[in-house]
Parts: sequence; structure tokens; C-alpha cells
Amino acid sequence: MTGSKPELLAALGWLVEAGADEAVLDEPQNRLKVNSPEPRAATLERQITVRSSANEPRTATPRLGATANAAKSPEVDPVGRASDIAAACNSLPELRSAIEAFDGCVLKRTATKTVFADGTPDYGIMLIGEAPGREEDLAGLPFVGRAGKLLDKMFASIGLNRSSNFYVTNVINWRPPGNRDPAPEEVASCLPFLRRHIELVSPALIVLLGAVSARHVMGRSDGIMRLRGRWLEYFVKDRMVPVMPILHPAYLLRRPIDKRLAWQDLQEIQAKVNSLRLLEQKAAHG
Repeated sequence: MTGSKPELLAALGWLVEAGADEAVLDEPQNRLKVNSPEPRAATLERQITVRSSANEPRTATPRLGATANAAKSPEVDPVGRASDIAAACNSLPELRSAIEAFDGCVLKRTATKTVFADGTPDYGIMLIGEAPGREEDLAGLPFVGRAGKLLDKMFASIGLNRSSNFYVTNVINWRPPGNRDPAPEEVASCLPFLRRHIELVSPALIVLLGAVSARHVMGRSDGIMRLRGRWLEYFVKDRMVPVMPILHPAYLLRRPIDKRLAWQDLQEIQAKVNSLRLLEQKAAHG
């Protein structure tokens, strides 16, 4: 690598942020050979040393591994920290503030905004999707893009409206770069908040949008085509809550032919809402 000193330092900083923790040596290394820590550390130190001009004293940057580990030090056991933080939240505003302040999920570093929830939780109808997309990341609200508009139309067809009587959130609170699937460790650091979110809403009915949501909320590895249309149950505050997995609106945008299946599931949800009389009287929340 060539360039001026500021350019070299900037490049090194980028590598650290990208998670690089080892320099490539001039000679191939035998990874099966056990080496003592000292020679290896000394070699790595030499490989990433930045030299100044001949008239300036020699300056060396810290080892990449040490820098990366130092940057990650506040994130030791992010799942445990998330669990403790979530358990201490006694209201939805407290939970929202806690999630916005949480730094244990790497997705937050590349996201524009924290996406918490939208809608009305008072009727006990809770929808859970996967993760924010581009529009959601910019707006700080779930399901505001094309899939969100279709979601609103779908539930309006059975008399439900997020501004009046249903509540929607996601498993993940920050957009994965490029809308990629979230990594297992990223999901793990968000799940304690989601579980506490469900407890605080205390829903009477849960709708899971897509296979990813069903997998992380219910622990089911079945495909959505096998799960959709079947009532499951989720344990919340000493009671079992009915859960319906349905096709994700984004999937229906790609395969509109399957909207007939979605309509069948929506009719099941409408029948359950009516049998539980959820629109006649607000569920008790506290």
C-alpha cells in the first residue's frame, strides 16, 4: 500500500472498522503450527507499522487485533446486556428509549434510524415483521414502503387500521445493509427487546409476517407455505396467545398469484378478532 501518511492512516482505520484483525505476511503461514504469542505479535506489529519521513521519529499504530478488540469491549455479551436492559423497561416509551440507546447490535452502526413500532397497541392486535427496509430506515417507522402500503390494504379489507386498532413492529430494529438477511448474532442481540416488547403490549392476537418472523418468534424452521393458515400459540404473561403466520407483503408483491392464500389467512384473522371481541372493547394493558 502506498500513499501519504494521512491516506495510510485512513486506510488502516477503514480496515479496523471492517473487522480486520490480521495482516497478510509476505510468506505463506502454516496455520496448523502452534506458535508462541510473542513472536507472532511482534511480527504483526512490524507489518502494520506506519513510518514517517526520514526527518521525523518513527511512529507505529496499534495492532489491528488490539484495536478491534478495544472497539468491541463495550459489546461483551450483547445478548446478556440486552436481556438485562429489556427486563428493566416497564413501559413502551422506556423500551423505545432503551433500544435507541443500545449499542450492542452492529446493524445500528450503518442504519439511519432506529425503527421501533407504529400503530395502536390498545386493542391487542400485534403484527411482527422481519426488519426495516430502505424507506423504513429513512422514516424511522415500520412498513412504510411498497410492502407497507400493501399491508395496510390487506388489513383494511378486514376492518383493521394501524392508526386505529392494530400495532406493528419488527424482529430487528435496524436495517441490515442492502436489505440482506440479518446474521444470527444480530438477531440474538435484538430478541430480548422483542420479547419484552410483546410482554409490554400484552397482545390478545399476534400475526407473524413471513417465515423469518415465524422462525425467530416461534422457533419454527418450517417454510411459510407450511406454516401459513395454521393457528399457533405464544406464551405471554401466564396465558397462551393465538398466533397466525401469513405471507409477507413483500413476497406478495413478487408473487401476486398467492394473494388468494393471503385472503384466506386474513379471513381466519378476522374470524378470530370477532370471536375474541377485540374491536368491541379495548384489551387491558398496563
